[in-house]
Amino acid sequence: MALLAHLRRARDHIDRNYQTQLDLDQVAAVAAVSKYHFVRCFEATYGETPMRYLTRRRIERAQDLLRSANLTVTEICMLVGFTSLGSFSTRFTRLVGESPVAYRDRWAQKGTAHVPGCWLFMCGVLRTPESNSGEAPSGTRTVTSGP
Repeated sequence: MALLAHLRRARDHIDRNYQTQLDLDQVAAVAAVSKYHFVRCFEATYGETPMRYLTRRRIERAQDLLRSANLTVTEICMLVGFTSLGSFSTRFTRLVGESPVAYRDRWAQKGTAHVPGCWLFMCGVLRTPESNSGEAPSGTRTVTSGP
């Protein structure tokens, strides 16, 4: 039972810091277990490895931004924590079933208005990965998918 609390803490850490460059050693340290034990237990508990969970979270955040923000695919790629547009597009396509551009275009056809990206940054709704190293200023939040 105590291990489950450690796994939840690590999963919450991934959810809060998905935009930053997380590595397995760092996330396992949050869970306070060895990385090999952490990977086995995390996968047994959540059905996927910690790094696949991180990738899925990043893609979910990207989907939200592609639906709602007036940002380029490259900007979204970097905002959600990917460092390579190619790997982002490949993983997005593999998980979602269509490319980021096709996904954005499909949602654009529904006629919903996009929020200008400059407004999202200016109001602190979005932060660049570099600005996530410390605590967020009061009232600043990151865009997440879902409620």
